Amino acid sequence: MLEIHNVHKSYLSGDKKLHVLKGVNLKAQKGSFNALVGPSGAGKSTLLHIIGGLDSPEEGNVFLDGQDIYKLSETELARLRNLKIGFVFQFYHLLTEFTALENVAMPALITGREKLKDILKQAQILLQQVGLDKRLHHYPSQLSGGERQRCAIARALINKPQLLLCDEPTGNLDSQASKEIILLLKKFHRDYGMTIILVTHNEQIAQKADFIYELRDGILLN
Repeated sequence: MLEIHNVHKSYLSGDKKLHVLKGVNLKAQKGSFNALVGPSGAGKSTLLHIIGGLDSPEEGNVFLDGQDIYKLSETELARLRNLKIGFVFQFYHLLTEFTALENVAMPALITGREKLKDILKQAQILLQQVGLDKRLHHYPSQLSGGERQRCAIARALINKPQLLLCDEPTGNLDSQASKEIILLLKKFHRDYGMTIILVTHNEQIAQKADFIYELRDGILLN
């Protein structure tokens, strides 16, 4: 379902070139739950962004369902991201001027494939599933950290993605909220059958995955 071939990525830091990813290869089975672990600065988030089409590699290929996503035009890549890939970030990235319901509905509204009332209904169902049925019309500033992350998960699922990418989704949460978020991800993984790649520093969270990959010094060790 997802194949990464010989991916390299570097950044300039002053007059120095930092080689963040050094020929990464990865193959994720369809419907698998994968954890990506490693120390800070190892390149985990960079790799996740490249997998999701948010940052292009200097060298190498990323195949989603057999399609090399970096051979697509910018418009085609943006459409693929919206329809096939869901993102859950550490800092939520909710739009502050919109309610929880509006935030969740936004990716589906962008596609323009369904009527507004149908999209809002789907968004409401998702928010109910993540336990926010009484927070539909609350703004992000009125939600706790755990509630914001639940909202972000619902938003990531509105277009029924094939691939869900989670970048430290529990990094800003206390232990109880973290457990609840991982249980939610496991539930949706079972219900939707999607492929998940989860970046985490937490070894206990990583153990919940089907497969664990360690990235160290830009190299995938297993």
